[in-house]
Amino acid sequence: MLTAAAPAHPRRCKRAASRGASLIEIIVVLVLLGLLLAAAMPEVGSWMAGLRVRGAAESLRNGVEIARMEALRRNTRVSFWMVADANSRVPGNGCALSTGSPAWVVSVSDPSGACGAEPSLSAGPQLVQRSQASESADGLSVAALSAGGAAVSSVTFNGLGQVQSTADGIQTIDVSSSSSGGRRLRVVVESGGAIRMCDRDVASSDPRACPAL
Repeated sequence: MLTAAAPAHPRRCKRAASRGASLIEIIVVLVLLGLLLAAAMPEVGSWMAGLRVRGAAESLRNGVEIARMEALRRNTRVSFWMVADANSRVPGNGCALSTGSPAWVVSVSDPSGACGAEPSLSAGPQLVQRSQASESADGLSVAALSAGGAAVSSVTFNGLGQVQSTADGIQTIDVSSSSSGGRRLRVVVESGGAIRMCDRDVASSDPRACPAL
C-alpha cells in the first residue's frame, strides 16, 4: 500500500536555507573586498613610494650629519660622498662618484673604487661610514646641486663643522619618486654647517617648508 512521503522537517529546511544564504553572503563580501582592494591599490602604491622617498632623504641627511660631526670630532676635513655601485646596493670597491644616487660614503679622501674598505684613521680613503642596502635607488630620482646650480657629488666640512667650499660642495639634494607626482623632499646643507630636511611642496608658512636659497 502506497503512503504519502512525510513532509521535510521544518528545522532541517531552515538549516539548509541558512547554509545557502551564508554562501551567497560570503561570495558578495569577497566580490566587494576585491573591488575595494582594486580601488585602493593606486593609493597604496603612492604611499609606498612616499615611504621610499622619505627613507632615502633621511639616509642622505644622516650621512651628511655624520660627515660634519666627524670633522668636528677629528678637527680636520671630512667629506660626504654620493656614490653608486652597479654590483651592489651596499657601496663596495666597484663604487664611483655619483650626483644622482641615494648611496653614500663618509671619508677623508675620494672613496672611488674603495668604498668597501674597512673604517680607518690612516689607510686611504680613511673611511668613516657608508650607507646600507636599505638605501636603494629603485623608483627614486636624486639630484645633488651646488649653490651655483652645478651637479656635484660631495661636500666637505672643516674642523669647525662648516662647509669647506660653497662653490663646488653640495648645497641641496632633491629626492622624489621616479614616477610623476608624489612626495618631493630636499636635504639642505647650509654654509655654516646646519643640515635640514624639508618638503618642497608645502606652503612657505609651514614649518616643513624649504628655506629660500
